[in-house]
Amino acid sequence: MTTCLPCQTTEPRGAVRASVIWLHGLGADGGDFVPVVPYLELPADAGVRFVFPNAPVRPVTVNGGMRMPAWYDILEMNIDRKIDQASLDVSAQQIGDLIEREIAAGVPSERIFLFGFSQGGAVAYHTALRYPKKLGGVAALSTYLATADRMAAEMDSVNADLPVLICHGSQDEVVPLQLGLRAREALQTLGLAPQWLDYPMGHEVCLPELQQLGAWLTLHLSEKE
Repeated sequence: MTTCLPCQTTEPRGAVRASVIWLHGLGADGGDFVPVVPYLELPADAGVRFVFPNAPVRPVTVNGGMRMPAWYDILEMNIDRKIDQASLDVSAQQIGDLIEREIAAGVPSERIFLFGFSQGGAVAYHTALRYPKKLGGVAALSTYLATADRMAAEMDSVNADLPVLICHGSQDEVVPLQLGLRAREALQTLGLAPQWLDYPMGHEVCLPELQQLGAWLTLHLSEKE
C-alpha cells in the first residue's frame, strides 16, 4: 500500500472540468511550478485544477547519499541514467493514486494530464504509459524515458494514442538533449506520435515553452469537449 503524497493545489475560478498533475524535479518541491500557471495563458473557462505533489525525501546516491525530495534514487549519472526502478515504481503508483482521486472527484480520466519536469517527467512517462485508463496526455519537460526497455511489455493499449508533448533545452547540461531525443524515438517505436519542441536554454523552462504548453493543453481539452 502506498502512502498519500502531500500536494499543493490551485483551483479554477469556475467548475473543475480537467486536472493537471505537475511533477517537480530532483531537490525541488510541489510549489516549484505553482507560479508559472498564469503564463500558460489558458482560457478563462478552461476549468483546470492543478495538483502539485511533493516527492518523498530520500537519499540520492549520485549526490553522495544526501537526503532530498526525489521521486527515485539515481545510482549513476552517466548518459544511460542507471536508476532504482523499484522507487520509480512506487512513485508511479502514488501518482496513479492521485489520478484516481481526481476521477473520484468527478474529473473524467481522459481530461487528466500529467506534466513533469526532469525527474518528474520520467515519473510522468512511466505512470501514463502504463496506466489502465485513458488519459488526456503527457507533457515531458527537460526529461527522459527511464524505463524504455520495459515499455514494450508494460505499456497499456488504452493509451496507445496518448498525446505527448516533449520540450527540451538545446543547451541542457543536466539532462542532455540526446536523452530527450531518445525518449521521442522510443515513443515512436511504441506507435506514439510525440510532438517535439526545443529551445535555446539550459535545464529550465522559458516563457515561449510555457505558452506553447498552454496552447497544447487548450487544444487537447477542446478535442475532449
